Amino acid sequence: MTLLIILIISLAAYYLAVRWYGRGVARWIKLDNSETTPAVEINDGRDYVPTKLHIVFAHHFATIAGAGPIIGPVVAVLYGFVPAWLWILLGGIFFGAVHDFTSMFVSVKESGKSIAEITRKAVGKTGFILFISFAIFMLLLVTAAFLNATAMALTSSWPLEKLGLDETQTILHTVRNATSPMGIEGVIGGIASTSVIIITILAPLLGWLIFRRGLKTVAAYIIAAVVAIGSVLVGFRFPVTFEPQTWMIIISIYCFIAAGLPVWFILQPRDFTNVQLLYGGMIILIVGVVGSGIQGVEISFPATSVVEGTARLGMIWPIMFITIACGAISGFHALVSSGTTSKQVEQQVYTRKVGYGAMLLESMLALLVLLALAGGLKYVDYIHLVHPVTGKGNPILAFALAVGSMMKNVTGLPLYVGCIVGILMVEGFVITSLDTAIRFIRYLLEELWQLLFDPVPALFRSPWFSSGIAVILMWGLAAGNTFGALWPIFGSANQLMAAMTLITITMWLMLRGLKTWFTVIPAMFMTITTVTSLIILLFTKYLPAGNYTLVTASVVLLVMAVTLVFVAFARAKELGEKDEEGILNQI
Repeated sequence: MTLLIILIISLAAYYLAVRWYGRGVARWIKLDNSETTPAVEINDGRDYVPTKLHIVFAHHFATIAGAGPIIGPVVAVLYGFVPAWLWILLGGIFFGAVHDFTSMFVSVKESGKSIAEITRKAVGKTGFILFISFAIFMLLLVTAAFLNATAMALTSSWPLEKLGLDETQTILHTVRNATSPMGIEGVIGGIASTSVIIITILAPLLGWLIFRRGLKTVAAYIIAAVVAIGSVLVGFRFPVTFEPQTWMIIISIYCFIAAGLPVWFILQPRDFTNVQLLYGGMIILIVGVVGSGIQGVEISFPATSVVEGTARLGMIWPIMFITIACGAISGFHALVSSGTTSKQVEQQVYTRKVGYGAMLLESMLALLVLLALAGGLKYVDYIHLVHPVTGKGNPILAFALAVGSMMKNVTGLPLYVGCIVGILMVEGFVITSLDTAIRFIRYLLEELWQLLFDPVPALFRSPWFSSGIAVILMWGLAAGNTFGALWPIFGSANQLMAAMTLITITMWLMLRGLKTWFTVIPAMFMTITTVTSLIILLFTKYLPAGNYTLVTASVVLLVMAVTLVFVAFARAKELGEKDEEGILNQI
């Protein structure tokens, strides 16, 4: 089967999802665009900021589309192209997009409260404590995994000869790798490093122009595009290179600063600028896939390879489902939807356009990654790069090389150009998720302090205090564990968080006498899948390896998740014993 046929089938499914299923969910949850949103009603200029659709969509998409939709499919396609494709497509439409849409909608209906605070109302105080603790724990795993991924992306290198360059070239910064048979390697990540720095430094200026000087939309796009493209061009001339641990420290400091500043000052403008590169990268991916499809390029990966995938990673269920993670469904998205985006949407209908639409776009990104791999990388090279028998795999580099190879075949561009595009995409997606995730941990800690203290001590009320705790814990977890060790437990915790969110949303809908089957089915499947995966990881990986940090994390996540499920079940049973009139009187 050619790449083009897969793409056409998938795009048709996404179109039908937008036109039919997304609007159906909107009817079932009683979306009413005449109601005022909390962004308009509160509008405090810090967290609650009414924002135009294209800007809030860009911020939301750039935030939710982290390393997951790229790294997850790259790792999980080991089970075969078809299983990975079906989970990305069907999971994105019926699980992930519904999860994102409904969590954003419910938050808007509840004055922009976080999903944790909504849990208090739907399930009770015990459920709230469990949920908020689980969310903080999960976010620490997310940020630690993404911090490792960032360091991996910014320091990725590949032999010059394989990039089509010789030792006399001056395009890329080079390093000598004693373990490489070709010796000298080009540092692809150095250009992305410079781009990240420039975009971050100029973000406050763009934020001031948009939100304080009323910069017009077209002008904002032009300035953002110039900054994005210019940062890459400067990166070719002045690439920045540091050791991975140094990058972890630098990025941690940035996240600390960004988490405490107003959202319009750095998060929104940085995401708005960075998303230009992400959109451009996705367009390049589409051009590469379509061009390869027209050329008749066949999928080079096995349709199914469950035996090999099971041998290297574990059983296809549940491991493949949690490995692909964000490309199908992600609990992190609920924290984005209810943490920042719900405080920015000007109209209630934006919850569907942004929540449902952005998740489908992320699912499509995961699909494009899958197609790029299958059409641009030989299977033997994929195994060598991502699943080596000895040494650490580098899925980010595998993706970048696949993009480079595909673009070379379609357009004739040098291999290193496409590789740099791939690295820029990964880095752009990861860094925008990192800074927002730290902000979410800050929000959740502030809610926890209010629960534990009355009154809350002055030190604990400072946003810098909670931000500092989040950054220190993130860095410690990332520095003490490899990316390969963190990714499986991140995937399990992330999708278990999605299950917990869907349970909360189901309870919220039940309280209002609304339909719930479209949230109950994904909630049940993801709960069973993720709990099983955590048990498997605990007994087959973390305990045998003596990694007691991740052993503790697995046990804590399991206990909190199982307890929350029982609390929700008891609450649902209680509601079921009351008549409909009694339920509605509680609202």
